[in-house]
Amino acid sequence: MANNNSRNTNKLVVPEARQALTQMRDEIANELGLNNYQSMDKGNLTARQNGYVGGYMTKRLVEQAQRQMSGNQQQ
Repeated sequence: MANNNSRNTNKLVVPEARQALTQMRDEIANELGLNNYQSMDKGNLTARQNGYVGGYMTKRLVEQAQRQMSGNQQQ
């Protein structure tokens, strides 16, 4: 196992997707009742609240990839 002492910086594989991912994050946060998420101090939120946003983003991205792989482009 590699010794990984460096901190994970979560670099985007496709930097051009940054704006779309930010928009998705803000939309999901809004759906979860976290209005103005982009301007919130995330340190004042619970780990659960922040985790929900990331979890729902992952779920939505996986669903989109599965649709794309199956040839079904509907949303």
